[in-house]
Amino acid sequence: MTANRVRIIGGLYRSRVLRFPSRPGLRPSPDRVRETLFNWLGQDLGGRDCCDLFAGSGALGFEAVSRGARHVVMVERDAVTYEALRRNAHALRCEAAVELRRADALEFVRDAKQAFDIVLLDPPFQSELLARLAPELSRLTRRGGMAYVESAGGIALASPWQLHRRASAGQVTYQLFIHGNQ
Repeated sequence: MTANRVRIIGGLYRSRVLRFPSRPGLRPSPDRVRETLFNWLGQDLGGRDCCDLFAGSGALGFEAVSRGARHVVMVERDAVTYEALRRNAHALRCEAAVELRRADALEFVRDAKQAFDIVLLDPPFQSELLARLAPELSRLTRRGGMAYVESAGGIALASPWQLHRRASAGQVTYQLFIHGNQ
């Protein structure tokens, strides 16, 4: 990864470059972390609906599209970052699979009328957003679905969530949870 650029590492758009603006708190998921995540999820996300709740650079959401996700909702509050996501979706010609939403993540979750197979959460590390979103996350995820979380030190999710995988790379802790059948 070079400054303000990140490469898609697998699937249909493998090696394509995403460009994103310099913005406070914007920190794309490192290649090694994304590679591990998509090994955990499986390389083919065909037929799955995903939500990239803090889209930022778009690295996670566009990677999911590249690996065959049917539909990816990418939520981003910042106007400049949102425009970069729009340009990247157009450049990749994946507008049919990507739904961009310029919204606050907390409001999006509270108002959501749709549940997803996979929810990707990578909020700014210094924020309290994970703690505020955790109680609402079950509404956004189908039973048997998964929530991927990147944070500075990890997070515990209450039932019906079950921790499936956890790893660390540098200052990033990343976890994959499964929404249980309770």
